Amino acid sequence: MPDHIHILVGMRPDITLSDLVRDIKANSSLFINEKRWVTGKFSWQEGFGVFSYSHSQLGSVVNYIRSHDEHHSRKTFRDEYLEMLSKFNVEYDPKYVFNWIDE
Repeated sequence: MPDHIHILVGMRPDITLSDLVRDIKANSSLFINEKRWVTGKFSWQEGFGVFSYSHSQLGSVVNYIRSHDEHHSRKTFRDEYLEMLSKFNVEYDPKYVFNWIDE
């Protein structure tokens, strides 16, 4: 998708989410820039969203990620993300929720 990625990760409890995301962003930015896949310098915006699921939901999450192209033809990333915040009862201030590409 042009405005986000889905990553499914199993983690050890001694690794923090912020360290994991920092490393993913740093290494992927370096790789993309070395390959010159974009005009100018590629960088991720600040922040990230993380949602956890139980092992019993693993198949559903994998299926969702595999079909995300189809899914996003019906629902925008913004709508999906705000819906997930609501579903997971996450309180948030809209001014801190991403810089949407279409704005």
